[in-house]
Amino acid sequence: MVEQTGQKSAFIAIVGRPNVGKSSLLNAMLGQKVAIVSNKPQTTRTRIMGVLTQGEYQLVFIDTPGLLKPHNRLGEYMARSVSESVAGVDACLLVVEAGRKTSPADLTLIEKFKALQMPAVLAINKIDLLAQKTELMSQISELSALYEFEAVVPVSAIDGNGIKDLTAELEKLAMPGGHFFEEDTLTDQPERVLAGEIIREKILRLCSKEVPHGVAVVVERMHERGDKSGITDIDATIYCEKDSHKGIIIGHGGAMLKKVGTLARSDMERFFDCKINLKLWVKVKEDWRNRAEVLRSFGFDSNSFDQ
Repeated sequence: MVEQTGQKSAFIAIVGRPNVGKSSLLNAMLGQKVAIVSNKPQTTRTRIMGVLTQGEYQLVFIDTPGLLKPHNRLGEYMARSVSESVAGVDACLLVVEAGRKTSPADLTLIEKFKALQMPAVLAINKIDLLAQKTELMSQISELSALYEFEAVVPVSAIDGNGIKDLTAELEKLAMPGGHFFEEDTLTDQPERVLAGEIIREKILRLCSKEVPHGVAVVVERMHERGDKSGITDIDATIYCEKDSHKGIIIGHGGAMLKKVGTLARSDMERFFDCKINLKLWVKVKEDWRNRAEVLRSFGFDSNSFDQ
C-alpha cells in the first residue's frame, strides 16, 4: 500500500438475511457486475470483494452469504464466513428488504454489532416495490430503536434510487491511511472464479428449484490463445448431486446446457472484454455439500472445515 496525502479507506461487510439484494446492491454501487444475482436465496456462497475508488475515498466491500441456520457443511462454511467478515472489517452495511418484518437473522447481526461496537449503516432495499411510504417510516423507526446506526438509507438496487446517498454515507466511515488497491481495481476475485460464478448464475436462473443449490462450477481451464484471434478458451465442469439433476441441467437434446452456455458466454465476453469459447460438462458428485474434501477441491476455504 502506497499512502498519499488525503487518501481514506474502509473495509465494509455487506450483511443481511438471504434474498434482500446484497449482491445487487454491491453491483449497483460499483457500477459493474462482480457478484452473481438471482431470485433464489443464498446465491452468494463466498465472500466476494468489490472495490470502489472515488477520488480520495476507497471503499472495499465484502459481499457475504445470506445468514441462515446451516443444514449442511457448506451452510456451516457460509455462516462462519459471515461471522468472520463482520469481525474483520471497519464497518458493516446491514441490508434489509423494504416492508418486511425484522428477521431473526437481522437481530443476530445487530447483536454482533453491539458486541463489537461496530459502526453500521442500514440500507432498506427494494423501495421500488413498496406500495406505501408509511410502511417505510414504520420500518425505519423500528430498526433505529434496535441499534444506533450511523445512517439509514432507503435504496433500490434495481433503479438506482438512493445509491449515491448510500455511497456518500459509507464514505464518511473511511479513515485516513492510504488506499489498499490500485484505482482501477474492481474485485479481488480470480478470473476463473468469476467465470464459474457467471455459469452458476445462469443455472440458478434457468433450472428448477430442487437443482441450483446442489450445483457447483469448477473452471478447469482458462487460456488466452496466443494467436491474433483474441479468443479465450474456457473449460468448466458443472457438478450436481443426483443423476436426475444432471438430466435437468443438460435438458432434452442438450437444450438447457446450450442455453446456460450461451447466456454465460455473453456475460463473460462483456466482463472480460474478449471473445470466449466456452465448453461445459456436467458430472454427478453425490452429497458434495457435506463432504469436506470435495468442498476443499471446489475452492472453499479448507481451514473452515476443520473447526
